[in-house]
Amino acid sequence: MSLLAILLQAAATLAPIAKMGAGIGAGIAAIGAGVGIGNIGRGAVESIARQPEAVGDIRSNMIIAAALIEGVAFFAIVVCLLVVFL
Repeated sequence: MSLLAILLQAAATLAPIAKMGAGIGAGIAAIGAGVGIGNIGRGAVESIARQPEAVGDIRSNMIIAAALIEGVAFFAIVVCLLVVFL
């Protein structure tokens, strides 16, 4: 039996486990993004409470950081979905 046949058989056998792992990974990515954006919001509100004159700068930095976190989370979810459907 060739090595390629053995690897293909192992991949077919482990496909359900890979799909379960992809689902768990997508869930962890979504939860992590929610926690990260929540921490950003909390920090921004605390910073605005301490320095109300810096509202514009704090808000713009908060939006940029939240967008970066969402981008990474979307990338992780897409990778997990690719594992499920391929």
